[in-house]
Amino acid sequence: MIDQGRYNVLGVGIDAVDYDAAVQRVVDAASERRPLGVSALAVHGVMTGVADPEHRYRLNHLELVVPDGQPVRWALRLLHGRRLPERVYGPNLTLALCQRLAERGLPVYFYGSREEVLARLTANLSRQFPGLVIAGTRPSRFRCLTPAERDETVATICQSGAAVTFVGLGCPRQEVWAYEFRQALGMPVIAVGAAFDFHAGTLAQAPEWMQRRGLEWLYRLAREPRRLWRRYLLLNPAYLSLLALQWLRIRRFPQDSLPAPRQDILYG
Repeated sequence: MIDQGRYNVLGVGIDAVDYDAAVQRVVDAASERRPLGVSALAVHGVMTGVADPEHRYRLNHLELVVPDGQPVRWALRLLHGRRLPERVYGPNLTLALCQRLAERGLPVYFYGSREEVLARLTANLSRQFPGLVIAGTRPSRFRCLTPAERDETVATICQSGAAVTFVGLGCPRQEVWAYEFRQALGMPVIAVGAAFDFHAGTLAQAPEWMQRRGLEWLYRLAREPRRLWRRYLLLNPAYLSLLALQWLRIRRFPQDSLPAPRQDILYG
């Protein structure tokens, strides 16, 4: 088990952990019924924090942020000498957590995406992990919630008996959701990106050899060029350029003294 602490990558704190350490921290919090905001960040997620200091504040106040993308894992080594055997990929973390939570009898809740995706996701996970207790699901409304809807959402999840909530709203909405809801829910809230679609079978994953080489972005860009070209063709070079500036100590990226969000954004 590897847990080497949190390190600054472009002003976003990334935890140098492996799967075992990440799973243990979530299971411990779930067993103790305490809040824990978790996100698996790739380059796009880090860059959302670079572009928006208020959002960087949110990311840095999540209790666990794991290196989802290979370039984020490599940044930990380049900047801080933290060597990890592999990244902590959100979809794989989801499976590892479901296995451990099933073994411990801790129920899970899935929030986000579409009704048909949730139906396929829960059916697939139930087959893969027969002991997994699924306390409930709710699809995204694809808009901001009213305060009353927020309260109703919190009450529904809490009353379901869930010990962990997985959130699939897309980056950065799911990280905002984890930040805003984790205390009210009093449980681990895990932002896992495209894991819902991958495990539902509605979105194909990149081949393993591309994932190992940090080329998953190229696979996804080829499949969804209109939606993703800005994310990858603009943000990836910007990430590398800023990383070089941090490595050369030409530019500092503060984690502290950031402006707190002026108001809640109740994505749902």
